[in-house]
Amino acid sequence: MFSIIIPTFNNLDYLKICLDSLKKNSILENEVIIHVNDGSDGTLDYLNSNNYLYTFSKENLGVCSAVNLAASKSKTNYLLYAHDDMYFLPDWDVILKKELLNCKDNLFYLSGTMMGPDGLIKLDCGSTHQNFDEEKLLKHYAEHNLYNYQGTHWAPHLIHKDIWNKVSGFSEEFNPGAGSDPDLNMKLWNEGVRYFKGINNFKVYHFGSVSLRKKKAVISNNGHQTFLRKWKISIRFFKKHHLRSMQVFEGLLSEPEKNFSYYYELVICKIKLFYLIFFSK
Repeated sequence: MFSIIIPTFNNLDYLKICLDSLKKNSILENEVIIHVNDGSDGTLDYLNSNNYLYTFSKENLGVCSAVNLAASKSKTNYLLYAHDDMYFLPDWDVILKKELLNCKDNLFYLSGTMMGPDGLIKLDCGSTHQNFDEEKLLKHYAEHNLYNYQGTHWAPHLIHKDIWNKVSGFSEEFNPGAGSDPDLNMKLWNEGVRYFKGINNFKVYHFGSVSLRKKKAVISNNGHQTFLRKWKISIRFFKKHHLRSMQVFEGLLSEPEKNFSYYYELVICKIKLFYLIFFSK
């Protein structure tokens, strides 16, 4: 049904938790494709011994190139991008399949809801693989809810392979990765996607970007500046006026309302862009 694309960079303890959750809590027949950056921590041995499909690079390619490479091996029509430090809650794939029935075409972007100490839904079941309390999580996750919301650019997210290929996946100028998600959303917007939905019931427990926090190289790019240079507006502007991020989901998005706030904040974007081009080093 789904191709689950997971980039990883020497993060085996968390990757094991992620993969185990997919085994335990999936209902449908899905494929998992991992891109291994480096893999010197034993990741390659683990994947080989457990017959996982993966792509590999000796060096850390960055999230964008890693996901693009792994996604090229997909054999399904639906690409689900996830982090290696996410735990998928029960029936996540059945919930997503049901959501697809509301999509009249391939022009959609569906995202899950992250739980955790710092997640959209606050629930503390551990901040590391050492103190992760899976029993507590499975007992209480259904009691904690948010709402269905207008789209965010956060993983995990699902798009159709045809649309992914049409926009050429993640833009690799955003490597190692910061800013690549909103950039993907902007490319989808320009292809006519207006169905951006965050799904309350599609829940994952997130350890808080462990991969990013512990490896400074992964977040060394300035995605906000790259986005501003490319699209002439800021990520914040795009999320507020186009995606209406975190507002209650009401269906297809319309074009931005061009009111005072829109034009005022657009001018601010142009000033920042001018400064970035002519004065920043």
